[in-house]
Amino acid sequence: MHRTPSRREFLRFLSLGSVALMSGIGLPSIYAESLKKNAGRKLGVALLGLGKYSTGELGPALRQTALCQLAGVVTGHPEKAAQWAQEYGLSKKNIYNYENFDHIANNPDIDIVYVVTPPALHPEFVIRAAKAGKHVISEKPMATSVADCDAMIAACRDAKVKLSIGYRLHFDPYHKELMRLQREKDFGVFTKMTGDRGFTMQNRVWRIDKKLAGGGPMMDLGIYIVHGACMAAGATPVAVTAHEEPKARPELFNEVEETIDWTMEFPNGAVCEAVTSFNHNADRFRAEGPRGWFELQQHAFGYGGITCMTSRGPLNYTPINQQAAQMDDFADCILNGRDTLVPGELGRRDIRIISAVYEAARTGKRVLV
Repeated sequence: MHRTPSRREFLRFLSLGSVALMSGIGLPSIYAESLKKNAGRKLGVALLGLGKYSTGELGPALRQTALCQLAGVVTGHPEKAAQWAQEYGLSKKNIYNYENFDHIANNPDIDIVYVVTPPALHPEFVIRAAKAGKHVISEKPMATSVADCDAMIAACRDAKVKLSIGYRLHFDPYHKELMRLQREKDFGVFTKMTGDRGFTMQNRVWRIDKKLAGGGPMMDLGIYIVHGACMAAGATPVAVTAHEEPKARPELFNEVEETIDWTMEFPNGAVCEAVTSFNHNADRFRAEGPRGWFELQQHAFGYGGITCMTSRGPLNYTPINQQAAQMDDFADCILNGRDTLVPGELGRRDIRIISAVYEAARTGKRVLV
């Protein structure tokens, strides 16, 4: 039987640190109060980097947000700038390139800069945005090294601006339910987890350029399983082991891994077995406890269309726009002076784990996190 959330579950979903915009539901009262605090003015967001994710997800999401709106863009392509200005009605003074970006410091229309470049470029632009006095969202992965994560966190702390990571799934009802199950131990402690995320890459793109991406599918896709396992365990792994699979297309993946398997060991003895690849299609995650299990069977870490089964039956939550919920929560953090659920420290944790996975795969040894 298909199960929908009860009123109690729905209210709990709204109360767990953020309010998501649900389909068919107007402005939540908590956001109405936040907007009132700012004299009805939505916070202005500038998207830095106008690639596929900005074009297909973030731009459209900003048409649905309650507390923030698209106010500007930063791009190295004048033709993209013109297209976005026309489509979203942006003021010419809110269009920047990478050379004049620092002038954004003098623009009161922009409150938040969302950095949506390849990961290796995140540190430069996060630091520049912070120095310009703007709050910052960095898309995931946060960076390509722990040292760069530290520099980003320090820059935002020194500038007294907030830093958040684009972990949209923290605001998705299925993943919120996974975190609730971990906290309340409905199925007991999750001790066994498995994850598989991959797609078949056809052409050479920046995601397999090690200098820009920092790695291959582990950085791009494996990070979701890392994050999901930490949600299910409620902890950070203490050690990892890993193995890089032989490459079926070494000419394409000549700089990064094609497929990698790894195991995460958690402090309480829980284990997560995972695989990620640019040579097979999958998107699954499962967590098992002594009294039940929770499984994201399809589109586990996707933008929508998640299929979820539990030992008590299927879950069928009302879909949300994850990106809109994520950005509204960050705007609410700024307006109310509270901490984000997905801070730079969380991004740093995941890069630390991924770095350990790569070290384990390189050395063939168990690596402490």
